[in-house]
Amino acid sequence: MEIINWKSIAESLLFAAGDEGLTIKHIAEVLEVDELKANEIIEELKKEYEKDKHRGIMIVQLAGTYQLATKKENATYLKRLVDSPNTTTLSQAALETLAIIAYKQPITRTEIEEIRGVKTERPLHTLMAKALIKEVGRAEGTGRAYLYGTTREFLDYFGLKNIKELPLLPEKADDEYVQEEADLFFEKFNETINS
Repeated sequence: MEIINWKSIAESLLFAAGDEGLTIKHIAEVLEVDELKANEIIEELKKEYEKDKHRGIMIVQLAGTYQLATKKENATYLKRLVDSPNTTTLSQAALETLAIIAYKQPITRTEIEEIRGVKTERPLHTLMAKALIKEVGRAEGTGRAYLYGTTREFLDYFGLKNIKELPLLPEKADDEYVQEEADLFFEKFNETINS
C-alpha cells in the first residue's frame, strides 16, 4: 500500500492557490479527507515551518483561508525586491481582477468576486500597491462599499490615452469569447510590463 505524503500535497495546494488561499473545507475536498484530518495536516505543516528557522515561508490564516506567506524577518529583502524595477509581474488572479475592473469600472469588490467566483481581497491589495487601481468612490445602498477603477499608471502601462481605447467586448458575449478577450488582454499586459 502506497503511503500518501499529505503534508507535501497540502504544501503544493497552498502554493498553487497563491493569494487566494484555501479553506479547510476546500483542502479536505481536494484531499478527499474529513475537515478534522485536513486541519490536522495543515497544523502539522504550520508547526514544521515555525520550528525550521532556515525556511523563509510560513503558513498563515487570513479571513478563513490558509496560505503561504513570507516570514516577517525577511521583510527588508522583500521590500528591495518589490522596489526593484525588474519586479513587474502579476499573478493570474491579479490580472483577472484588473481586466474586470478595466471593463466594468466603477465596480465593488463583491461584484468582482461574483464575476470571478472567488475572493479578491489579495489581488485588489496587490493592484492598489502597484497603483494600477484605486478607490474611486462609494456605492449607494447598505454598507456603501468601495468602488474601484483604473489609474493613470494603468493607462500608461498600456499606452492608452483613456479607458475608451480598450478593445471592445460584444454586448452579449459568450464565455469562450470573453475568455479569449481576457487572454489577449493579459498577453498584451505582460508584453507591456515586461518590455
